[in-house]
Amino acid sequence: MKTRVITALAALCLFLPFLYFSDTMAFTVLIQLLAFISTYEILRCVGLDKRVWLAVPCYLCSLAVPFLCRYPEKLYCARMEMIFLIFFVLTFFLLSAGVFYRGKADVSAIGALVAMEIYVVFAVSSILLLRDSINGQYMYLLVFIAAWVTDTGAYFAGRALGRHKLIPEVSPKKTVEGAVGGFIAGIVCLMAYGAIIGAMTDLTPQYLYLAIAGAIMSLVSMLGDLIASLLKRHYDIKDYGWLLPGHGGILDRFDSVFATAPFLFFLCHFIPDFALFV
Repeated sequence: MKTRVITALAALCLFLPFLYFSDTMAFTVLIQLLAFISTYEILRCVGLDKRVWLAVPCYLCSLAVPFLCRYPEKLYCARMEMIFLIFFVLTFFLLSAGVFYRGKADVSAIGALVAMEIYVVFAVSSILLLRDSINGQYMYLLVFIAAWVTDTGAYFAGRALGRHKLIPEVSPKKTVEGAVGGFIAGIVCLMAYGAIIGAMTDLTPQYLYLAIAGAIMSLVSMLGDLIASLLKRHYDIKDYGWLLPGHGGILDRFDSVFATAPFLFFLCHFIPDFALFV
């Protein structure tokens, strides 16, 4: 526990300056770095990190897609088309590699790599898209708040009240009581965050939508954690990486964040009149 706390505090100190400069290239580089390291951890998990002809295209994708989410600013439609093209070409290439390199790369590992690479790269890119949206300087922070508050609430509720296992085949330590605690914590915290933003700015928080977003993001956050656990259990590894002592790798710490980001982006951009602040 001591190692986890020290690592968390040190990482937060490094992370906060990037949040302060989230409208600059520095934040884009941070997102690219998260995507790049996560790509390495996925490749390592499925046992393909030594296959250079598979790894290099994935690394290039992890750097290119976040960059295209922001630059060039005046070519939004063209950027989105290029991102979809990159995802398609990467998928086609990796699956084709499974055809021509049978025996050198397991097809199930390639399938897992395709799914997780697109999932993670699109997830981290969604953080940038949220940051650059209307009221984005307040919106994108909800991704981190919802994920980490839900995780913390679930941990303490599980420790105090946990009696019934949630899905022991995937994550033995998670309980139903912990999940309920995390769910409630996520909703309450998002509404509290809305109140703080309302008090500090001239924006008006929409509490109903904040509660809906909190409920959805809390559920998605827990599912994102379980998805990451499922892959680790399937490939029989304890952690995705070692970069964060006591926590594991980037995917171990950001699995919930990666799940919540696209859902908040979809809620705010594809549902008419859905706005957390006006």
